[in-house]
Amino acid sequence: METSTIIWIIVGIIVVIAIVAAVLLTSRRRREAQLESERRKAAELRQNAYESDVARREREADAARAAAAAKQAEADAMQAQLESERLTRESAAHQADAQHLRAETDERLQKADTVDPDVVTKADHARATDERDLASREYGVDPATERRDTEAGRHV
Repeated sequence: METSTIIWIIVGIIVVIAIVAAVLLTSRRRREAQLESERRKAAELRQNAYESDVARREREADAARAAAAAKQAEADAMQAQLESERLTRESAAHQADAQHLRAETDERLQKADTVDPDVVTKADHARATDERDLASREYGVDPATERRDTEAGRHV
């Protein structure tokens, strides 16, 4: 083998090694770029997951607040119902008291009217009318005519 052939073989080997090294370097860079791209995509997915989780927790908090507000409204409604029932009972009691007082007042007024000699009660008026009718029949006077005459200011 001649030296020039050996040199060409050595040059060929160096070129092959250079090509292999270039391919390996290029493939490594490509792999690194792909890994970096996947890392960015993973970070983006994690960020989206975090934002979704924050939104979910906010919605859960809103739902809990709405549930609490609904329970409070329900409790307020129950309280209002109880208050309404209490006021209804109180009103009925006041109404009964008022009716009792009205009956007592009417009874006292009637008693006062029966005691007062200047007041003509219905019973006195009925008794006087009956006595007048009885007297008129005894004396032969028509009670209806006498009443008209008395109302007109004429005395028979």
